[in-house]
Amino acid sequence: MIRVYTDIEIKAPIETCFDMARNIDVHTQTVWSHTKERAVAGRSTGMINDRETVTFQARHFLIRQKHTSIIKDFTRPYKFVDEMVSGTFKSMRHEHDFIETENGTLMKDTLYFEAPLGLLGWIVERIVLKSYMKRFLEHRNHNLKRIIEEQA
Repeated sequence: MIRVYTDIEIKAPIETCFDMARNIDVHTQTVWSHTKERAVAGRSTGMINDRETVTFQARHFLIRQKHTSIIKDFTRPYKFVDEMVSGTFKSMRHEHDFIETENGTLMKDTLYFEAPLGLLGWIVERIVLKSYMKRFLEHRNHNLKRIIEEQA
């Protein structure tokens, strides 16, 4: 299993950061545009809540993929976790933590994932996927920060 971690300081109240991070419409605006990611089932617009699911469809590595997650460990405005129910990975868990700071909010993402395909998946995780997923999260968080701070 691979662990990817990122954090970013956002100059906005913790409640705003928490709500924007779980907003499906904002999510699709903050990811890489070339993936054409969109919500196609479950909660497909607005703020996702505890025990709700969402299915995203996107193109990664030239392959159209679907990924369904359920929201768990929902404690507004401090934490929520989305965990893969079905998708390309063998397993995936994304923890979103929010900490109030003097200047706003520290948003922390910890992503755990495991590729399928045994030894081949293990190699791909370390050579390709770890850096790809870190860049994906950093790109999304940078755009989320920009959107939140423009509205604050």
